Amino acid sequence: MSLIAEQNRRFPHWRQDLTASLVVFLVALPLCVGVAVASGVPAELGLVTGIVGGLVTGLLPGSSLQVSGPAAGLTVLVFGAVDQYGLPALGVIVLAAGLVQLVMGALKLGRWFRAISLSVVEGMLAGIGLVLIAGQLYAAAGLQAPASGIDKLTGLPGAAADAFGSTQALTSLALGAGTVAVMVLWKRLPKRARALPGALAAVVLATAATAALGLPVATVEVNGLLDSVQPPGAGAFGELADVGFLGTIVAFTLIASAESLFSAAAVDRLHDGPRTEYDKELMAQGAGNTVCGVLGALPMTAVIVRSSANVGAGARTKASRVLHGVWLLLFAALLPSALALIPLPALAGILVHAGWKLIPFRGLVALWRGHRGEALILVVTAVSIVAVNMFEGVLIGLALSVVKTAWEASHLRMEIVDKGAGPVQAHLTGNATFLRLPKMLESLEALPQDRPVE
Repeated sequence: MSLIAEQNRRFPHWRQDLTASLVVFLVALPLCVGVAVASGVPAELGLVTGIVGGLVTGLLPGSSLQVSGPAAGLTVLVFGAVDQYGLPALGVIVLAAGLVQLVMGALKLGRWFRAISLSVVEGMLAGIGLVLIAGQLYAAAGLQAPASGIDKLTGLPGAAADAFGSTQALTSLALGAGTVAVMVLWKRLPKRARALPGALAAVVLATAATAALGLPVATVEVNGLLDSVQPPGAGAFGELADVGFLGTIVAFTLIASAESLFSAAAVDRLHDGPRTEYDKELMAQGAGNTVCGVLGALPMTAVIVRSSANVGAGARTKASRVLHGVWLLLFAALLPSALALIPLPALAGILVHAGWKLIPFRGLVALWRGHRGEALILVVTAVSIVAVNMFEGVLIGLALSVVKTAWEASHLRMEIVDKGAGPVQAHLTGNATFLRLPKMLESLEALPQDRPVE
């Protein structure tokens, strides 16, 4: 038997997985860098998380085709944590969140995340998307963004006035807008041209335009891979005595776990391969976040953009996501200086586009028509995240979901049909709990006593 035949026998899908891994690598590269810059950490840390997502989480059982890495959905939370507690504390937060995920997976709590109201999760992502878009509009113009979500939104008119009064800000903003335009229009090109992912094409074009025209815009600051990786020191663990710090860990854990497991459910609908084992997937995410925490890198989640690209490119086994981590590692080791050429407005444009996709505009309209209570939970969750903060906004959404469920569980409707002769018909709809028993008895006792009741 020839060497090629033996290779095909042992790895029957290696061609599909190799091709898919290159596609996922090209999709992941600009997103890893963009999420890191938007999170207020060195760009290399985004690559580290992507590498761990491929080489650690990618090797573990759970979901065979789902790809993990730094996610736009955690950008706002990470930026706030780094701003409040400092970069060294980020490693402690991610490490603790990873350990909690491991414990939850071992206790088989992964399936319970599927019980979280979908409206709460979509509201959470919509709120993150709004804050992300607002913050990156400042970055696209080369301006400093306010700290809170509500200040980001209310400060946009003033920021626009400042930008229109500065040639440099207008140039930066135009480059960011051009990046968004390329990503939107890229989907309309012929399929052969779309072999190169839109995000990467947009970054390459923006980088080329910046270099060729000598545009006065900021570019990515490069520190070097080894210099950027800084494990948390003993002093950073002292923050664990802070209640707010512990709340941040809980927020990281819940949001990263929910996003990963909801992504797994979505990816399962894209292919006919093995289904996700939710508890094992939660442990795989926990293992990846534990390693990221030790390295002081960004937190990871499963990312639907990379996962869908993986499935769409024809991946058949987990080898594709492992290899994508290998390509990220080779890029970070061999071509780190290439990051310094990337203009920041281009990365801001990519994240504006990513934030827009987090807001379920069409889904909200359909939800309002069919289930207004769920639509209200989605909107209130999103607005709460913008107005208050991530953790409390999610808690408000969960509380509303519980109240709605309790209301529906205790609600009872009664319709009386009396045709004047024969039995009286009483139609009861809902749940006859003890809370509704007095009203139900009053209605029944008010019926004619001399006729049967059905």
